[in-house]
Parts: sequence; C-alpha cells; structure tokens
Amino acid sequence: VWHHVGWALKSKTYFSRNSPVFLLGKCYHFKADDEDSPTESCSTEVCDAPSATGGDDVEAFRRDFASRVWLTYREEFPALPGSSLTSDCGWGCMLRAGQMMLAQALILHFLGRDWTWSEALALQPLDTETWTTSAAKRLVASLEASLQGERPSDPGPMLHAPGAPGRAEEADIHQREVYHRTLVSWLGDSPQAQLGVHRLVELGLVSGKRAGDWYGPAVVAHILRKAVEEATDPGLSGITAYVSQDCTVYSADVIDSHQSCVAGGADALPLTDSRAVIIFIPVRLGGEKTNPEYFSFVKSILSLEYCIGIIGGKPKQACYFVGFQDDSLIYMDPHYCQSFVDVSTNHFPLQSYHCPSPKKMPFSKMDPSCTIGFYSRSVQDYQTISHELSKVLLPSANEKYPAFTFMQGHGRDYNLSAELTPEKREWPFIRDPQSAAATAGDFVLL
Repeated sequence: VWHHVGWALKSKTYFSRNSPVFLLGKCYHFKADDEDSPTESCSTEVCDAPSATGGDDVEAFRRDFASRVWLTYREEFPALPGSSLTSDCGWGCMLRAGQMMLAQALILHFLGRDWTWSEALALQPLDTETWTTSAAKRLVASLEASLQGERPSDPGPMLHAPGAPGRAEEADIHQREVYHRTLVSWLGDSPQAQLGVHRLVELGLVSGKRAGDWYGPAVVAHILRKAVEEATDPGLSGITAYVSQDCTVYSADVIDSHQSCVAGGADALPLTDSRAVIIFIPVRLGGEKTNPEYFSFVKSILSLEYCIGIIGGKPKQACYFVGFQDDSLIYMDPHYCQSFVDVSTNHFPLQSYHCPSPKKMPFSKMDPSCTIGFYSRSVQDYQTISHELSKVLLPSANEKYPAFTFMQGHGRDYNLSAELTPEKREWPFIRDPQSAAATAGDFVLL
C-alpha cells in the first residue's frame, strides 16, 4: 500500500536569491540590496528575517503562499458515494489539486488577489518524520475499515454561508475571515459540502468514474464545472464555470456564461449584475513528455494574476502548480494524509487547510497532460484576458501550434456537437467502450 501511494516528503525547499520568484501573478525578489554573491540560496523556513528588501520579500512570499488553500488526502470522513471508502489516500490527488485551483478562484472572487490570511506566518513546519511513521498504520487501518463497510456518522449541517459579498477591500477583517472560513467549508469532506470530495465523486459517477479510480486533469475540469454550476448555496450564485472544447475557448460561450441565468436577456443585463466565470482549459503540452518549447508559455501563464494555477503533475501523481523560479515549478502537494475536520462547526480549525512549505519540481518532469485555470470577473475582464492571452499564445519559431486558442462565436456554430449524444455533450471525455484506440491522458492527439 505504501509503495503504491508513493509519497515523498521534504522538510525544506531552497530558492535562489538571484532570480525572481513568481506566485500566481505576484513577483518576489529574495536578494537583499547589499548582497552580491552569485551562489546565494535560501530556504523559506530559515531565511525569514525581514532585514532588507530581500528579507521583506521572503516574508511576503511565505505569507502569500501559506494563505493559499491547501487540500490534501483525508481519512476517517463519511463514506464516499457509491462506495464504503472513508479516505481518498492513494487515488484522490487530482481531485484535491482541482479543489485547490477552485479555491484560488473563489479567493479572487470573494477576497481579491492581495488578501492574505492573518495567521499564515504562524503555521508550524510539517513534521514529516512523525507523519511518515504513523500514517502507514492509519492508512492500512482506514482501508481495512473501508473494505469491511464501516461508516462514520454524518457530520451534521453545514456552516451557513453569507450572501453575495462585495469586493474584499470593502469588507472589514472580520468579514474577510467569514468569507475565508465559508470558502473552506464549501470544500470540506462531508456530503453536505457544495464543492467537497463527496460531491465531486458523486458527479464523477455519471462519467463512469468511481471512488478509488484515477481522475485525469480534463475529467476533473468537467467535474468541477458541474459542481460549481449545480451548487445551491446562495453564496455561489454569482459564479459559474466553463470548460474549453478541444483546446479552444469560444468567446460567445464564455460571455453567455457571464450573464446571470435570472436575467431576461443578454442585451438587457447590466454588466454589474453579471456572474464571474472560472475558465478551465485542458491541454496537452507534448507527447509522452512535456515539450520544452512550452516551458516559457507556462511561465507566462503563471505570471498573470488572473491565472488560478495549473493542475497536473507527474504521471499518476497530481499536484497544483502555482508558480516558478528559473527552471523549476513551485507547487502545492496533496499527498499528505490528514484527519477529517468537521467543517459544520462554527470555529473548526483552519491550520490544516494551509501549507507552510512550498515544493519545487523541474519543468522537465511536468506531465504534458494538464488543465489551466483562469478567473474572469466580468465580460470586460474576459475581453482583456482573451486579448492578453492571445499575445502569449502566439506560436514561436519552434512551436508549431499554440497550447490553446480563442475563437469568436459559440462552439455550436462550428457544428462540433451535431453528432454527439446528450451524454457526450455533457461529458465529452467519456470514451466509447467499443473503441480499442487508447490515448495518452484524457486527450485524442490530432
């Protein structure tokens, strides 16, 4: 079981002082004004003294990173739909990575990119030695209990969420923490959580995915879209989601998504009443391995503040990419098994939903199959985003094809779904069981 899960934890991640660090559109410089050494490096755990400009940026980076919502494996939660599993350890990492990307979109929507958690710098480093010696026993016990059909009791009613809020700068500190806590509760591990793993697994059943199966990044994109679209909490009524078709974003479809479904018509709808849209774009950045020609493209994407990150990782080992330095990606790792937290209580602990320790991975190890996410608050935002991304997507001398494209009009205008069944239109990644052709990841290579 332990080897199958394949966890590898490191206590420290080192960063160069001589190169900028990008985190979801923010840029940080760790080099102090009086430092000239070409070989300086630092760990975010030890180089945290704000002595000069570089030190200030280290602390700012730590605060920013630790404020991102961290979703990991959990155990001892209520059994998942269609199964007796009470843990997602060993198979749910892509769902967790998708939840983290969704959480970043919700942070931008409710709190803004400049928001940071007041307790971010007080997080304790992960105790990897204690965890690795005890987690194996807990994991095996959890799997045995799941096989025997044991089911924990229902966690109770969910925390009440607020109505549609204003921008983060207009709310006081207390109200921001209400949004923060409510956001995390939507992602909790209970059947009542609007965007929790139970809901995602339930939606995956429609596509033939079951608890315990491997979920690819394109599958997760469609599951997240359905979860956001079908959320019933009033707090989520002002946001929806869109998934590109065959690496193409159809602008008219996104603009339609921005329009509130309760409006009489698109022409009469004021843009101030429009919904925000989370845009998911499943792509493949190469064949068996990521094409190095796409590395600069990935850097450009992660340098944009409206980018909510990338879900992908290594083959069969998902993670959430949030930034980069030089030739290394910075990511959040879901492969850390934690105990169930009952988010229905008024003051549930938030510490386990934030990670103090970033990780780095060479671009060369990035799996080519991934989903890129963006947050668009309004139609005007989308027009800006599509214009800026179109420049980033211009093919270079070596890149024959862009990672994805923007097209005017609706997808239906191109007759893409004319011969598809309703199920195929809703879940386009479902493969025909009669087909013997196997494709890499979730994509048909054209």
